[in-house]
Amino acid sequence: MTIAHRMGQTANCVSRFAAGLLAALAASAALAAAPGVAHAEAPGSVSAAPIPRAEGAGPPLWVVRDADSTVYLFGTVHVLRPGTAWGSDKVDAAFASATDIWVEIADQDDQAVVMPVIQQHGVDPSRPLSSILSAADFAAFDKVAQANGASGAALDAYRPWLAAFMISMSGPTNAGYRSEAGVDKTLMDRARAQGKALHGFETADIQVRLIAGMSEEAQVAYLNNYVRNADGIVNNLDDTVAAWLKGDAAEAGRLNRVNTRDIHEDIHRAALIERNADWTNQIETMMQGAGTAFVAVGAAHLMDKDSVIDMLTAKGFTVERL
Repeated sequence: MTIAHRMGQTANCVSRFAAGLLAALAASAALAAAPGVAHAEAPGSVSAAPIPRAEGAGPPLWVVRDADSTVYLFGTVHVLRPGTAWGSDKVDAAFASATDIWVEIADQDDQAVVMPVIQQHGVDPSRPLSSILSAADFAAFDKVAQANGASGAALDAYRPWLAAFMISMSGPTNAGYRSEAGVDKTLMDRARAQGKALHGFETADIQVRLIAGMSEEAQVAYLNNYVRNADGIVNNLDDTVAAWLKGDAAEAGRLNRVNTRDIHEDIHRAALIERNADWTNQIETMMQGAGTAFVAVGAAHLMDKDSVIDMLTAKGFTVERL
């Protein structure tokens, strides 16, 4: 399999950095699109389909208000199994009331935008993985890659962070997780169908530069973690989704840290701290205006330590869980 073909299968995975965090940074690493899966439904048909109702209160929703501004904060999971019941009246009402919808990247499905970014920041033939990893680690990587239809040789030119994404998303994809069933895809389609303004907090270039900018030491630790724990990736994602569906923010945050801060502090910084700080500043600007906005970003950004909620609270905002 050529590098170009393998990259094509991975493009959406990388652009949706959050399942990178739920299952890859898996998320945040907690938190991405399944490689190679076509979007069969037209946007209108997806938006019209009812979202199966979650048991109990469902995933958590927060709100920040002042005299003339309201911003709802909803933590998403970028990949789900089709039919996952995550809908709730409170989310429907908040989404319906908003004129503006904010997501991580508004053009994340545009391959013409995402692919050059991956090529630039994710592939480096001059420094192959076989020259960076120890012989034992590269052999282990090759074994896991072969189990997922690739090989160490085929992915040798990948930088460690991109190879980690490949490993981390193969298992969930094989287990039935799909980006078109994810919360982000569903809400973005609904926003477009309903004529709501759709905004991105960042671009694919910004997002990928942050993870690609991690130290090589952190990237290698990130890759080796997923190689060594390949058999547990799906279970981790299953557990994260279960905690999210129950509204257990503390447990969802703990499971995210298994794939970020517990591996290397650089991963936590690149995946969450830097991005959350930028998004918090943008939300502060929203609050200086007027109107109602609905923010839908990977759950780890709202439920983990150093979250957007923590940062808004530090700025003096009152964040209420609904």
